[in-house]
Formats: sequence, C-alpha cells, structure tokens
Amino acid sequence: MSDVHPIQSHRPGLSVGVRIIAVVVLVAIGAVCAWLQQDARGRSAEPRTEFTANNPPAGLPTALTTGQHLHWSNCTSPPTARTGYDCATMKAPLDYRKPDGRTIDVALIRRKATGPNARRIGSLVLNFGGPGVSGVSGLPEFLNEYEPLLDRYDLVSFDPRGVGATIPVRCGKTADDTGYDGADACAEHSGALLPYIGTSHTARDLDLMRYLLGDERLYYFGVSYGTALGAVYAHLYPSHVGRLVLEASVDPTEDLDEKQVSQVKAVQAAFDRFAAHCAARIRHCPTGDGPEEAARRMARLADRLKKKPAPAGAGRNLDADDLAYAVSDHLGLGTDGWAPLAKALTALIDHNDGRPLSKGVDDIGSADRAAAPRDNSRAARTAITCADSSLRPGFERLDRDEARVKAASPVFGAARSTVVYLCYGWPFDGERTRLQVNADGAAPVLVVGGTGDPTTPYPGARHMARALGDGVGVLLTAEEEGHGTYPQNRCVTETVDHYLRTGRTPAPGTVCRGSMS
Repeated sequence: MSDVHPIQSHRPGLSVGVRIIAVVVLVAIGAVCAWLQQDARGRSAEPRTEFTANNPPAGLPTALTTGQHLHWSNCTSPPTARTGYDCATMKAPLDYRKPDGRTIDVALIRRKATGPNARRIGSLVLNFGGPGVSGVSGLPEFLNEYEPLLDRYDLVSFDPRGVGATIPVRCGKTADDTGYDGADACAEHSGALLPYIGTSHTARDLDLMRYLLGDERLYYFGVSYGTALGAVYAHLYPSHVGRLVLEASVDPTEDLDEKQVSQVKAVQAAFDRFAAHCAARIRHCPTGDGPEEAARRMARLADRLKKKPAPAGAGRNLDADDLAYAVSDHLGLGTDGWAPLAKALTALIDHNDGRPLSKGVDDIGSADRAAAPRDNSRAARTAITCADSSLRPGFERLDRDEARVKAASPVFGAARSTVVYLCYGWPFDGERTRLQVNADGAAPVLVVGGTGDPTTPYPGARHMARALGDGVGVLLTAEEEGHGTYPQNRCVTETVDHYLRTGRTPAPGTVCRGSMS
C-alpha cells in the first residue's frame, strides 16, 4: 500500500496548483523583504551580537574599563568615511603611570563585519605605517586591500597619539599650523604632550582598545612602522596576543642611525635592479645601459636640479632631494612602479618636466602608504620617532653618521643623510636606543618580509621573528620587489588570511615566489 496520500485543501475551492503558486509567491516575497532589510553596506539584517571581554588592562580605573563603552555613530570626517563606517572616541590616560590623572580622546573608526555572527572572530585592528599616519583616514583609503577579511572581522583603525584627531602634535609657526617648523616649535605648542607620544604609550592604548572592542586577545595587522607598534604590544602584553601580522617589518636590532644606513643601501639596491631591468627591457631607457651608468646620470640630474629645480605643477618645484624621495616612492611600488618611473624620468631628463614624477607620488602615496592625510603627519612622525629613540648625538658623531649615509648610496645618500639630525635638539629624552620586543609565552606572531623591500630591508623581518622569541615569531618570506607584499602577492595573501581566520601559521621556512623568483 502506498504511503502517499492525496493533498487535501483546507480552503474550499482552492486547487493544488493555486496553492503551490501561492507558496512560491510567499517565498519570493519573503526573500525580497529579507533583501530589502539588508543595509546599504550589504550586511545581513541578522541581529548583531556584541562581544564582551573579561580581562581589562591592569591598573586602570574602572571609569576607563568596565565603566566605559564605545559609542559608535556615523563618521563626520573624513568625507570618504561618511558612508559605511562608524566612528567612536576612547578615553585613555595621558600618562599610564598616573592612570587617575588627565585623559585623552583616541579617535577610532570601524567597518562592521559582513559575515554571520556565528563566524565572526572579533575586531582586526589595522595600522598602516608611518609613524604619523591617520588610521581614521587610512581605513577608507585602503579598505579594498583588507575587505576580504570582513567576512570574519570588524575592521578597526585609529589615530595614534600625536596624529590626526588624537592629541595632534603641533610644530608649525602657530598653534593652529599643521606644518613642521622645528623642535622649538614642537616644544612651544605641544610641549605638554611630547613625553606621552611614543610607541609604548600607543601600545597601551591598544590594550585598552582591545578590551573595549570586546576581545580577550588582540587581533592586529601592522604594516611597516605598524610592525614596531605590534611587536611592542606583544612585549608588553604577551598573554593578550591573539593573531598578529607584522608585514614589511622594521628591524628591532638597529638603532635610528643604523636604520638610516640600512634603508639607504636597500633603496639603492632596488634602484640598481630597476636600472638593470630598464636597460634590458625599456626602449630609450632614461637611466642608460645599467646601474653604473644610471648612477652617473642621476648624479648629473641632481646637480642640475640643485642649480635650478624643475617645475612640478601647481606652483611647485622639484629639487634634488625631491627627486630622491620621489624615485624611492616609485620603487616602493615594486615592479608596478618601474614603467611609470622610466616615463617620469624621461620627462624630467629630456623636457625638464617634473610633473609626472611628482604626480605619480601624489597618486600612489608614499612608501609607507602615508600620502593621506597631509595634515600634521610630518610633525607627528618626528615626535614619535624622537620619543622612541634615546639617541641624542653631538656634532662630531652627527657629522660621522651623515658621511656614512652619504657613502651608502650614490643616488639617495645625500638626500637621506640629513635625517641623522632629526632628533637633534629635541626637548625631551627618548625611551631607548632599540625596540624591546621579546614576547616569551605569546601566541605565534606572523612576520612577513619581502626580499626586495627598499624601505624596511628584508633582514629586519628575520631579526624581528628571532627577537620575538622561540615559538613566537614565525617568518614568511616573499621573493618580491616593493615595500609590502600584501595583498599584491597571492601566496602571501592566502597565507596571511588563513592565519587570521584559523590561527594556524605556515611551516617554518615558507617562501612565497614573486617578482624576484
């Protein structure tokens, strides 16, 4: 006997076919309603579950921990963040040694996760480099690079101390001037803040931020200078380390002066590789038949620009120092920057036109992804660098260091050599000569380094992985040109994303092939 019974209508006169059509229509209407309930950002209308952490930073008053809640609302600035982003302000101690004293406001920005609640891991805090780069402006600018991670994380960034909307350092001619007019101006307009601007203070802000975001452990992605911030956090709070990515890592074993020499050597090596490629692959190569001829041509060009800078558009001129930094920024793009660089140098050499070289930098940003915002970034960069470094050499050593930087590169040495004077006359002592990053007992931290990086040379990544401690620092090597390899290198991107989604690091010695393979 069959177990199938005829379908019986519970409403007189309603046929089976009509009932089926009605069901289909109702399902379709439900689907449309669900679709309409999704917000403009494409997120599901499923109620959001907020996370709660139970391990507040030790030593802080309850008013800043359990008594503080982040009130997210629509961002009013920058204009690029007015749609799809939330902003908030976090209260933090100005001086963590006096946590009951004066507080500061730390500016935060968030892009909510788009995936289902059950799969959301937490908040991924991003730092885009610098120092001196605004995360509030940076998140909308660089969102496309990290957007695939929105399925598992809220993406969060912030303005570090001294930057943007977080107690901005003022070093201009007046208190409202966002320019840089030297150490005396910094002391005059921001002297009360300068002792509290350094990386270790911002790392403590990070732990308070982690707690208020509802995460028991910090999930973090730092680029370039952001690797210093992440590594200092791991040193201070090893038990709070969740999944940390340190990409294009700085070298914690070098002091500020040693870094200058290493960077100049690295950018010169990148330029030599460009010159060799240009000679072999680009017709009418502006740098000649190889690296040696390229150095001679660049020296002649620099001499010409010293005597008479080239017009660069919008009333600006391009001088010898601008030339060095603009070429460096193109090299930071890796092989993608080589063809535009050759064209720009041709325009400058043959037609005295500095616009293509300057425009390229304006369009692509600097090697630290720091072109925007153009507010107080130079003042903040100087203040943070000098707060971190305790080097205050006298004139004899400064002259010696300047000569070392010049000798390290025939193309970039002269322009970069003046950086050794950055902290001369700074009104406050710095914290230490080198970063302290050992993080014994922390969860594994993924350190990514590109072998052709012209800004944070590859040995720095190896040294960082080692300095974090055995079983903590895990090195991922990318055979790639340019400053930073995520998301440009597919292998790096897949490996980093897998680690952030699962917590599993790659095998020791993993190498991703790329433009240098």
